[in-house]
Formats: sequence, C-alpha cells, structure tokens
Amino acid sequence: MHFVIMGCGRVGSTLAKSLSKRGHDVAVIDVEPASFRRLGSSFEGMTVTGLGFDRDTLRSARIDEAYAFAAVSSGDNSNILAARVARETFGVEHVVARIYDPGRAMVYQRLGIPTVATVRWTSDQMLQRLLPQGSVPSMTDPSGRVVVAEVPLAKGWIGKRISEIESITSSRIAFLSRLGEGMVPGPNTVFQDGDLVHVAAAIQDLPRIEKLYDQAPPAH
Repeated sequence: MHFVIMGCGRVGSTLAKSLSKRGHDVAVIDVEPASFRRLGSSFEGMTVTGLGFDRDTLRSARIDEAYAFAAVSSGDNSNILAARVARETFGVEHVVARIYDPGRAMVYQRLGIPTVATVRWTSDQMLQRLLPQGSVPSMTDPSGRVVVAEVPLAKGWIGKRISEIESITSSRIAFLSRLGEGMVPGPNTVFQDGDLVHVAAAIQDLPRIEKLYDQAPPAH
C-alpha cells in the first residue's frame, strides 16, 4: 500500500522507516530538505519538498494513490489543515493527525479526524491507526488475557445502533470517545462518524473483531 507522511522530524521519520520496512510504499513531505537525512541512506521511499497541505505537493507525493495519510509536522494547524485536504479534497479515508495541544482534540474529532496527542504518542499507536485492522490497546488485565482496545469501525457501520453492532460481531463495546469525551453507550446509542470505539475482549478474540469491524456490515 502507499502511505503519505507530512513531516520528517523524529516522529515522521520513524513512522516512514517502519512502514517501509513492512514493505509499503512511502512518500515523505517536509518543507526542509535537510530533514530527509533522518530517513537514512537505506530508505527506499519518496521524498517531496514542500508544504504538506499544498495540493500540488500532495499530488507529487501520489496522494491520489494513498491508502492513508499522516500529518506529523511540528504545527497543530498545519497538521489539521493537511489532514482535511487529504480527506476532503483527495478522498483519503484513513488519516491521522498529531497534536501538541490536547485541548484541541474536540475540534479535531468533530472533523472526523483521529488524533494522537504528543503526551501519549508512540510509533505503534500511530502505525495502528494507519494500517488496516489495527487496534490500539489501552488497558490489559494483570493476566494478559483481557484487553480494552480502540478498534476502528468501517464507514459502513455509521448509523447502526451499538447494540446491533455488538450482536452482529459478537463483541462488547466498553465505551465510545465522541467529540473528545468518553461515553458509555446505551442500547439505542447510534455509531456516528468520528466516534472512536473501545472494545473489551479476550486477547485471542481481538483479531477476529478487528477483521469484522474493518468490513462493512452484512446486507440484510
């Protein structure tokens, strides 16, 4: 798959090298050509000098072919703008933006763009928000058998009741993050665009749930 990353700092370069090592095509955008040195001589992806929210720059990075886009520059405003352009102009469904100010998370969530705050960033969290069928574990019981994990739901589930999603997928949704705030869903709570779903599951059952959540619901 093809991935586009805006920002070649410590986060962006680590992310780019991780994706490249997994066999994916990667294009990295940065306004400073010297930043690409962080990628090292073994990096086989593409580097593009320019602003990550500029349409021509994005086209040079083959945004039209991108499975996912990550905005991880040093500026919150640049990141959210670039993520919006990738999603709204070029139709990239999988986008994630890094933020420095967690107080802006609610605004980002209203725009339907998942965010990773600096205070809790790891490359694994960013990778799993970009890659398909990726869960982000947030809590594991002491025995390691039960996990609460953020699992992305495909767009086709929007408008479905949480109880219906649980029934179809044989899963248990512990809570939702909506507009930056947590909520415990009731039986009539409807899954909305931008909701982050946190599932409680046995660790060995998580791959099955990830696969079902990544697909559109079955037609009746």
